Amino acid sequence: MIKRIFPSLTGILLLLITFARGAEIRKYAGEFMAGGVGARALGMGGAYVAVTGDVTFGYWNPAGLSSIRYPELGFMHARRFGGVVNYDYFGGALPVTRRETIGVNVVRLAVDDIPITALPRPDLPLDATYTDGKGNTLSNRPCQVRTVNDAEYAVYLSYARMQTGRFAWGASAKLVHKGVGDNAAWGAGFDLGAIWLPWRSLRLGANLQDFTTTLLAWDTGERELVSPTLKLGGAYPFIFRPLKSRLLLAADADLRMEGRKLAAQAHYGPMSADFHLGAEWVFHNIASVRIGSDTGCLSAGAGLRLPRIDVDYAFLKHDQLDNSHRISLRVRIEERKARK
Repeated sequence: MIKRIFPSLTGILLLLITFARGAEIRKYAGEFMAGGVGARALGMGGAYVAVTGDVTFGYWNPAGLSSIRYPELGFMHARRFGGVVNYDYFGGALPVTRRETIGVNVVRLAVDDIPITALPRPDLPLDATYTDGKGNTLSNRPCQVRTVNDAEYAVYLSYARMQTGRFAWGASAKLVHKGVGDNAAWGAGFDLGAIWLPWRSLRLGANLQDFTTTLLAWDTGERELVSPTLKLGGAYPFIFRPLKSRLLLAADADLRMEGRKLAAQAHYGPMSADFHLGAEWVFHNIASVRIGSDTGCLSAGAGLRLPRIDVDYAFLKHDQLDNSHRISLRVRIEERKARK
């Protein structure tokens, strides 16, 4: 499979390099892709780069898809910051051989029905009075003339391979679309990830997002670049057999070179870091509760594992932008007893 896709990826990279000439790296240009997917991961504060893989790993770390043993579908809907922002996700993953898995993940973040206002008489000052054609006296105040949407989409096309029993790698090609009112932008980029088990059940993960610098080209002629983000993480499960339970602890760090400074939890020069901490307690492999810290904000959640469906809920507390609620489903379509 690598021999088939490598020439295509090389061509896409060369095309991106050509179009990226003259573009500038813009801080927060790819922020909508940093929101996270899957209520299980978000209930753990987004500490998910090194956790056991599921369908959402096309987003979190493409290498994690290699541990999937049967086809999966994932769905999520979130109302963020008091319902102002709608955030939706769909994903699918398919094992194609014993060591290889492909997947697709789609993310949509939108603020819908934004009112656009205008003065009835732009030639007059605000609150000035005027007379309409029927002889009525009116005040020159803003009124709604139409509504627009601010919608952003990202599509992740992923490939993962279990190289050895303790090492896996993967890559995602990303297609990005952003639309604000009457203007739109298209873009493309790549993520590269790996997972390593160095000792017992300890899992270490890394995902270099936008490692080619994702290009966004606007229909206005403006071009901007999304700078790379390195996500590093670790996870370790503790098994309590008498209680038929397990405790999973995880920690991640997001490293950027955008000069975020005071907007990040830690910074040194242009480098900044944000941290994610999470814990999950699973009882009888059926019910689970979660708690975490998502860049300093409290997160919590719960999940229920049914024979072929997982139902998860996550809550994120935010003092300034109101709270967010996320609900997701993970569907295991069929379990295969034999694979190529």
